[in-house]
This record gives sequence, C-alpha cells and structure tokens, in this order.
Amino acid sequence: MARYHLKKYRSVRFAASKIFNTQIKMSRSMQTSAREIPSTDTAEITDPVPKIIFSAIQPTGIPHLGNYLGAMKFWVHLQKTEPSSTKLIFSVADLHALTVPQVPELLRKNRLQTLASMLSVGLDETRCTIFMQSEFGTVTELMWILSCTASLGYLSRMTQWKSKANLSSNATFKENNGITAKAKLGLFSYPVLQAADILIHRATHVPVGADQAQHLEFARECATNFNATYSPVLVKPQTLHSPTTRIRSLANPSQKMSKSHPARNSRILVTDTKEQIKEKLTHAVTDSENVISWDPDSRPGVSNLLTIFSAFDESGRTPEKLAEEMKGLGLGDLKHHLTETMEENIKPIRERYNMLISNDNYLEKVASRGLEQAISAGSETMTDVKAALGLT
Repeated sequence: MARYHLKKYRSVRFAASKIFNTQIKMSRSMQTSAREIPSTDTAEITDPVPKIIFSAIQPTGIPHLGNYLGAMKFWVHLQKTEPSSTKLIFSVADLHALTVPQVPELLRKNRLQTLASMLSVGLDETRCTIFMQSEFGTVTELMWILSCTASLGYLSRMTQWKSKANLSSNATFKENNGITAKAKLGLFSYPVLQAADILIHRATHVPVGADQAQHLEFARECATNFNATYSPVLVKPQTLHSPTTRIRSLANPSQKMSKSHPARNSRILVTDTKEQIKEKLTHAVTDSENVISWDPDSRPGVSNLLTIFSAFDESGRTPEKLAEEMKGLGLGDLKHHLTETMEENIKPIRERYNMLISNDNYLEKVASRGLEQAISAGSETMTDVKAALGLT
C-alpha cells in the first residue's frame, strides 16, 4: 500500500478535506431521499396483473458488499416502490448450494445467517414471501418434469457450470475436454432447477445481472418447450434489469469480491464493525500514487473504493464525481471518509442482524410462514402442469 507523505500536502489536504466534509453534510441534510436506488424504467415489463417478482440467493452465510449491493439492496428497493398488488418472493437457494461440497454443520449455520441477513438489510416478512428452497419439495418435482423437455444441447452451451467445474467456456461433450471427469450431474443440470424455482411461482419478472441473463433465457426456453409440447400453462418470465454495482476484492481488485478468497481482509461483510471496516480499508490494495482519481483500467484498487463510496453515497454521486470533488486529498483521506460513510449505512444492518441471529425461533417462524405461502401458490401451478401431462 502506498506510503503517505503527509507533511508535504498537509495544508492543501486540510483545506480540501474541510470542503469535502462540508459537501457530505450538505448532501445528507438536503438529499435524504437519494439513498434509494433509481427506478428501472428500462426493464422489460408487460405489466400483467398481478406482477410476481422472484429472486434467490445461495446460503453462503453473512453477505459481503458484493452480495448486498449487487442484489439485496435492489430487493429492498422493489419492496419500497412496487405496488401492494405485486408479489415479492425470495428464496434461500440451499439446494443450489449442494452443487459444490458442503460441510453439513456449516451449511445449517449459513442457511440461518442468510435468512437473518435478508431480514436485516430491510426485507419485510409481512410484505415478502421468504422461504428455504429445500423445504419446498414441489420445486424438485417440477424440475424433473422440465428436464424431460429441456434441451441437452442448450444446457451444454451454458457457461457458468463450466466455470465452476474449472472448464474452458468452449468445452463440449463432443470433444470431452475433461467434462465427464469434472462435471457432476447436479452442477450440469442446476439451470433446470433454477428454471423450476422461477416457473413454479409463475413469476412474471426476475431481477438479473449480466452473469445470470443466460439462465433466465433458459427458464423462458423451458416454459416455451413445455407449453408447446403440452399446454400453455407456464408463464415466461421477463427480465427486470437491476442496477449492478460490481465490487472488486480489496486484496486483488482484478477479481470480484468473494468469500472464496482466502484473505478475510479481501471482503467487507454487512455485519462488520467500524473497526473491522477501517482495518480492511486500511489494508486495501491501491497503488503508489497518493492522489484520488477515477481510472478503472490503470487504477483498479482506487476506482474500486470510489465505486463502493458511490454505492453508499446519499446524494447519488458517481465515482467520477466523487474523485473530482476529492481532488487534493490523498488515499488515506478517501479511506477515512469511506469508513465513516459505510459505518453510517451498515450499523443499522449489523444491529438488527445481531438481534435476529440469536432468535432461532423467530427465524424458523418466518421461514415456515413463507413456505406455506410458497406451497399455496406452487400447488396451483402443479395442478395445471399435471393436468396438462395427464398425471391427474
């Protein structure tokens, strides 16, 4: 990390810091509503009534900034902005987690931590349906039915399972390329389960980022295949474009923030204390230039910190705008201001999480209530599916 020569820049940086602090205070008092995420006017919405929005998250435990800013914050935004007629359904995708080896005790712990985190960031269990995927057996029944019409060729061309199996994106069964040795059936076919997750609820809209767009298109393909083969009973979901914030690793900004990175300081969790945030940002990889500028290609570490700052900024300033306003400050100042801003936003999440995680009974009641709602809606879909198949 860069060494800061503070004496040389003390007077300039002190003046710039005072100006920047004043700007922060003014923006907080004048623009409190800017904390919300902008509306998604460009989403592919056909506005059926009622709208049903579905999304899921794997139980990796307490979310890091990438999880929160990439998905969960948008879910809370939908909860605040969608009309009451819109159904919001969120699942803890614990069956999907089994595509890689799991330690049973850790998975059991992670399921509850993920559920507590979903509530801590602001999801309201009385407004949303929140449940554990593995407890909703109907979804695996629909997965089998969909797999009977799903295209093997389509699945083989999908890229994410190849990445998880450490295969090249152009690997094929025809050429083998180690596929039969590395790929497990569950990993290969999990897009079918993902399609069942969506179609069982007759979801009309699914928030997706660029890395999941291919899977949503496959879900649409599954609905098309079934409807064409039997009867038009499955709803083809539309893409709900979510504003994506790509957060990079603090230890290696060329990689995305991830729990798979061995260094704990590479990621910030939404329950980290102010001291932990400060320590992780202090050790965040930047470069030898003690100036603040926005240049993702040449200065990925500094640009990553500005991206995080922008995501939490109440006035909605872009990373470029923040860099411009912080001109004259050093990297130590950037990390200090970012620590204060993050603590202000994360503190309520941390406090609610600490309260919830110690109340297993409450979390189980939330999951149980959500499961009842999921079963009620899913049974209607399966009744129509089985009738179309001749199973009833």
